[in-house]
Order: sequence, then C-alpha cells, then structure tokens
Amino acid sequence: MPYTQLFKPGRIGSLEVRNRIVMPAMGCSLAEVTGEPGPRMIKYYADRARGGAGLIITEITRVDDETGVGTPNQLSVTNTHVVGQISRLAETLHAYDTKLFIQLHHPGNQTPSRLIGGRQPVSASDVTCRVIGEQPRALSTEEVEAMVKKFVTGAVIAQKAGADGVEIHAAHGYLVSQFLSPHTNKRTDKYGGSFEGRMRFVTEIIKGIQAYCGPRFPIGIRMNGSDYLEDGIDEADGIAQAKYFEALGVCYINVSCGTYDSGATIIEPNYFTEGWKKNLAKNIRAAVNVPVIAVCNIKHPEVAEELLEEGVADYIGIARGHLADADWGNKAKSGKENLIRKCLGCMECFRILNDGLPLGCTLNPVMGREFEWGDEKLVKNGADRTVAVVGAGPSGMQAALTLAKRGFRPVIFEAGEKAGGTVNLAAVPPNKGMLKEFIDTQLAEMEEYGIEIRYNTFATAELIKELNPAGVFLAAGGNTIIPDLPGIEKAVTAEDVLAGKAEVKGANVAVIGGGVTGLETAEYLAKDHKVTVVEMLEKVGGNLYPSVVMHLAGEIMKAGGVIAKGKKLCEVKDGSIIVRDVKTSEDSEIPADTVVLAMGVRSNRTLYDELKAEFGDDLVLIGDCAKAGQIYDALHSAHDRAFVFKAF
Repeated sequence: MPYTQLFKPGRIGSLEVRNRIVMPAMGCSLAEVTGEPGPRMIKYYADRARGGAGLIITEITRVDDETGVGTPNQLSVTNTHVVGQISRLAETLHAYDTKLFIQLHHPGNQTPSRLIGGRQPVSASDVTCRVIGEQPRALSTEEVEAMVKKFVTGAVIAQKAGADGVEIHAAHGYLVSQFLSPHTNKRTDKYGGSFEGRMRFVTEIIKGIQAYCGPRFPIGIRMNGSDYLEDGIDEADGIAQAKYFEALGVCYINVSCGTYDSGATIIEPNYFTEGWKKNLAKNIRAAVNVPVIAVCNIKHPEVAEELLEEGVADYIGIARGHLADADWGNKAKSGKENLIRKCLGCMECFRILNDGLPLGCTLNPVMGREFEWGDEKLVKNGADRTVAVVGAGPSGMQAALTLAKRGFRPVIFEAGEKAGGTVNLAAVPPNKGMLKEFIDTQLAEMEEYGIEIRYNTFATAELIKELNPAGVFLAAGGNTIIPDLPGIEKAVTAEDVLAGKAEVKGANVAVIGGGVTGLETAEYLAKDHKVTVVEMLEKVGGNLYPSVVMHLAGEIMKAGGVIAKGKKLCEVKDGSIIVRDVKTSEDSEIPADTVVLAMGVRSNRTLYDELKAEFGDDLVLIGDCAKAGQIYDALHSAHDRAFVFKAF
C-alpha cells in the first residue's frame, strides 16, 4: 500500500526530518569501554539510517559515571574525550539524511549496585524499585543541583560533537521520572511536594541546556503518559506535564509509559496488541502544539500509517522493529512489506541485554554484530555452485538465504508439504501468530532470491549426489524426547497435540515439562481442561524473559491450572501420573486423563552417517540438528555457518 503519511517530510524544531519514522532509544551496550561509539555501534546505527529511519535517538546515554550506569558498555557524554567518535557517528547518519539525537539518561533507583561499583543507588527519595530490590538513598538538595549540571554538560558535549539535538529521558521510572512521579518523589525541599516542585529538576535541566546550547538547539523529552501505578503519574498528570514541557520550549514530546514496577508496560511481550497505548499519545497530541512521537508496539507499516492518519502522533517510533529488520523503512517504502522481519515480542533482546551482553535479536542474526557479520562482509565466491540444504525450517531457510547472498545456488529438500518445521506448531498457542508471519517472510525471501524448495522430498545421499553439490547443510531439526518410563506409551507429545494429531481426553491434563513448549501448550489447553504443569527444576520457563514467564504462568493458574515445580515424572497410569519430589524423593499421585510430553528435543541425526560418509567435511550441521535450542539459536547457527562456508 502507499504510505503517504509515513514518508512525508516533517519538522522538529528547526530541523527537517525526511520521514515520520523514528528509531527511539534502546539500550544496546555496543559502545566501547571508554563510553565512545566505536565501529560496532556506528555500524549498528548506520544500518538503520540506511534502512530508512528519519530520526535516530541513541541508546540511554550516561551523564554520570558514579551512580548513573545503565548497562555495561554504555554510550557516555560525561567527558569531552567522546566528542571525536560521536562526531563520526553523526557524520555517518547525516550521510543518509538521518538526524541524530543523544538521549540523556540516569537510571536512579533502577540500577543495581553491581553496575556502579557497589555504591548505593540514588533517587529522588528512598523508595525502592521492587524489581531491582535495593534500597536507594535520596539525593541531597546540593546533589540534585550538581546532577542538573551533569545533564547540561552532556547536552553541551552532544552539541559539540555534531548531534542534531538531545532527548531527556524522563520516562520509564528512571531518575528524572522519579522526580516527576508522586510514587517516588516524597521530598519536602524545593524539588518535591507540589506539581511545580516535582517538575523543578527537569525544568532546571531544560533551562540549563537552553542557556548553554542556545535557543535553537533542539531538546526533546521522553515522558510517561501513565506510570500504570496506583500512586504514580496518571493520564491527567501526563497531559499536564506535556503542556508544561511545551511551555518550557521542548521541540517534541516522545510519549511512552510504565516503570520497572509496572512490569511489561514499558517493553511489551507478544501478548500486547499493536497500538494498545495509542490513546496516551493521542490525548497529549490534542493538548499540545509541538510534534508528538508515539511508540505503540508497532510491527506493521500499515498500522503505523493508520496511527498517523488517525492523528495519534506526528511521528511513529519503531523500536524493536528496527532490531528485527534494519531495513524496515526502505522495505515499506518500496512496497516489500512481506520481506520485513517483524518483531515477535519474544523479549529475547532484553533477556540478552539483562545478562550483561550486547543486544541481540531472535530473528536477525546480524543484529549487534553488523560490523563483523553484515552483508558487506560476505565473501561472494559462490560462483553459482549448488549447495543442498536438508530441511525447510527456519534454520534451513536462513542458511539458504545467506548462501544465496554469497552467490551459491541453494536447493532445499523438505520431507513435508510445507516450510517452517515445528515453528508451525509453535504458532498455534495464544499470541504466537507472529511466528506464522515470520515463516511467510522467510518464504518471501526464498522467492526473492530464487531459492528452490523441493517439498514432499525425503533427502538421501543418492538424491543429493545428483546435484553434485559443493556441500550439504543438514537442518533436519530434532526429535521429541520420550523417556523410558512405565506407561509412557499412554502419553502424547505436545507436537502432536498442537498439530491436532492427538486427542486430549478428560478434564485433567498433565503437561510434563515447564519450558517454553510446555508452558505455551499448557496455556493453549487450559481454556478447556484443568492443567498441571510438572517441572523438575525449581523454576519454569527456561531462558524466557521474566515478564513472558509470569504471563504464561498467570494465564495457566487463572484458568485453574497448577504448576508443580521440583517434581519428576516416574510413571504414567490410567487416569493419573506418579511424580517424585526431587528434594525429598517422596512420591505423589496427580490426576491426569491425558499426559502431554514437552520435555524438549534431541538432535535428529538420522541422515548424518550416510551424508558424512559421502560428503565428509562439506557436511554442515545447523539448528536443532546441531544442538537443540530456540529459534534464536537456529537462525544464528545457520547464518554463521553459511557465512564462513568455503569462504577461505
């Protein structure tokens, strides 16, 4: 469809922005240890500028080295030594006609002491963030005044480095937000009490930047339309604050919501719909005359266009969409929406970041590694040589795509009648429809590159030999783990349940395994059955992001289900199962008319010996066939092995 609003030029302050696509700030932890944007960070942002973003706002950027660290390897504007590299970042983005704003940030009580050298976190008051769980100390009046100067210094450094403007992070329960919100501001000095008192800290920051950087240097603000906390900023407060910010002279208002304490409202997992919080931005836009940026969990360009047409905002923030696909904007503009890899809402990006690692993405194996693994680094020596790929799941198709970009001619053998492998089943439970869209996107990529998929074709060494291939990529997936236990033949697998091949009988269902598949299958079944999830470990969800686990577990229990942790399956009986407590070794019986196995998979190496004997070192294992894991692992292993295959 034509996107007349999305690609219309706009203005922010004195700046002309080439379209209405904004890449808002997301912590990426790609800076150098010195706080500078090195080649990895510059390439990360450059790819998004080249990909169509009109305005890029950097990740949370530190203004205070002692108490203000948000992530390891965080961008910093605390010292002029960063000016040279930030100027290179600005020059690179400007080459693509993309504007750059530096986001000024301090986490306040939402940082753990381990990130700040063991120091006690600071805040507006001594209110503890429940997620971090560490008691902060309230900044003294003099310390608040000194913190104002640090924000101003950061803006001066950003301006000196050639940034087009700065954004003050006054949302998400970070330090500035802690002063704005009555939930965290219990002060009795000039920085607390009344509305004006709570606004004084950010007022002094804005006025200080204006004084030192001049009235034409753009200042934006990221604010909460609502904290979603009983005693926090509500929608009326948000509108009042927005009007106040406009009166102070900010050039745009970037509307978001939530704090760590209000959970998933900041960064929405897959169970939030697109545009769910649009009224926060729409109501603020109706109350002010400066441009409004809306972040609304947008995945599809047509939804972004609709929000602009509806008057929700003047600019649309595409955050994780730019992680999943750096070319989000260009693909939309050229009418190739079907080629956009759209964010799943799986939260893997933030799980990785919270583990102290640079940002990554399930669907984009290059994300965060653009400098080393980007398409520009591909060795294009394929010379139209054929490569056989066994399996048209996500891993097989990703390998084929990377190989095709290198000039090889992949041929995919798929034993089934359609592509996608077990992801087709993973898309069945509630809120997992984006997985089906991803398989459709991969199929569109296969068509774009002319990659052949031979359906209903079981690969053999003899069949593959007919191609005279340069190599073989084995992406045959995994096989469901079925333990050798009494009565196990009475059980069915989660895969067969989701595929509709196994009947789920009776009122009581036991799902054995509390990993991703187990929880999602249990949620799927809980609407019609009383489900008990049995998990050997003391936690469920595996490596899933906590908010996703909490939602899945909550939905299961809301439907009357039970999650039994620390229990090991011992026997399947007629109408029940026997489980053993892993700590006490005591056995107990749980009613179960149907037992569903979701205990993971083992690599499917059925063809391995035959293919290894024929192709030797030219046989490459990828995805679950190499090591059982999640979609993230499958796509990354496929891309990386195809990237280096016969490259040297």
